[in-house]
Amino acid sequence: MTACGSGEGFGAVAWWGFSPAMDFQEKGLTASLEALSSKEDSVPELNILMVGAGDSRHLLTTISRNHHWPRRKINFYIVENNLELLGRHLLFLTIALEPPEQMGLREKCELLLELFGNSLIRSQTATYLQDKANLFIHYITDLDFLHKKLPMIDMSGLKFKERDQLEAIFKFWRNPDQKIFQINRLWDMRNRQYLGNRYDSRIGVYDWDLHMKLYERGARIINNRQYYQWRDKGLAFEVREGLYDVPNKSLASGLLMNYKGEKVPARGYWGDIVTSPYIAFGIETEEQSLLKTANGVHVKTAQDISQYNITALLHELVAKEKYALPTEKATLHEITEEEEGGMENDSSNIKNESTHTHQHPEIVTEEGTMKQSNDLDDTNSSGGHCAAEYDSLPLPDVKIHFLPMNCVTELHKKSNYCERFNVIYFSCSMLHQLKPELKQIAALRATLIVELPKFILDLRKEVMTKFASRTIEMAKEAGFVPFGNIDEEKDSFARFELKDGP
Repeated sequence: MTACGSGEGFGAVAWWGFSPAMDFQEKGLTASLEALSSKEDSVPELNILMVGAGDSRHLLTTISRNHHWPRRKINFYIVENNLELLGRHLLFLTIALEPPEQMGLREKCELLLELFGNSLIRSQTATYLQDKANLFIHYITDLDFLHKKLPMIDMSGLKFKERDQLEAIFKFWRNPDQKIFQINRLWDMRNRQYLGNRYDSRIGVYDWDLHMKLYERGARIINNRQYYQWRDKGLAFEVREGLYDVPNKSLASGLLMNYKGEKVPARGYWGDIVTSPYIAFGIETEEQSLLKTANGVHVKTAQDISQYNITALLHELVAKEKYALPTEKATLHEITEEEEGGMENDSSNIKNESTHTHQHPEIVTEEGTMKQSNDLDDTNSSGGHCAAEYDSLPLPDVKIHFLPMNCVTELHKKSNYCERFNVIYFSCSMLHQLKPELKQIAALRATLIVELPKFILDLRKEVMTKFASRTIEMAKEAGFVPFGNIDEEKDSFARFELKDGP
């Protein structure tokens, strides 16, 4: 029996969101932002609860565009249903906060896109992931060191067991053995299971999903060649010429599978294989020139839009000003910057080559469990010096708190979270955690934003309609009323406001 239409293409882990990135200060209701409380320094505090965002698109967008708004201290509280997603949040934040003198803007963008949406990455990118995995292990095992290096991130809310599991995840990331995560084979297995007897005509299935579903739902910018390649191999962003042949271990996760009547843990790729990572950054942009069409066909692709949007965000994070597309006639200053960036890339490539030369082969695996030798300790491994040298861009008005998995329904029992959150975001995959107790942790005149399943292609229109209706019911039970009309076929999000009184 084919799995098409069953929802299995969505996967069990949301590695990327199914809605475009947004700025919470822009989408938060005016009433919510006017009701912010402040402390001794009289700077208003905006507390945002993100439940199941899956990736860092909303987080990075809100932080990067903070300079657009009156000064506010922003506290993010992140809840996910998989620890691997928290690890990816940390990874993307680390890339975004690399100082310009250590990593150029273009290199940052390419690195983030590869790790975000590619099943296979270049060897240079894999080396960066291994290096940072050692740094993350140091973070998770020494919170004082984390506070020193990344003072804007707080992991103290995680349980000890979760921190131990995160450490194991990062150890898996730093293992250079490619055979322990053969994502090519795993991707093909997912495709075969999902398509069933339609596997041999899969190009036709891809074409139908693109033209009759994605295009109809507003994602016409997605290029068919790029979409087919992603559906077939998991390669979404080939932003630079090179060999993409190293498995992206940040896309690996564990899942309990039924085997002979027993639950058996299995590591594999359990994410989306239908919608694509283009939705997060690749279908909307403020730069209208990138949306031009010729003979009814978009000139630019979702990859181009993604590359521009992420470049713009990373630029604003550093420069605190809007990013402008470079003109065709480059100035002497731009040429100099490009040359300097090339020199930086050359030096990083030399470092990567030397790293590969001195990698220790003492890592062995047994039945998927990694055994690590002492030679790959945090101080002696290829990432040891990187851990000591890494410094981050300052974010004085931002604090990011990682909370325990699936803790939303328990937050109201802790006094420090009561009436705290001004903006609350739920992904469509975490809607089941929207309970009546949510009203107890919502601040005065709070905004609730719920992601709608517009881009989950397996869902039929009647199911999407029921989802929207159920969302409204659950929001009302928690004390929220809709803000404006909700069109499940056109809207990516539904917004609600906390009603006053009983």
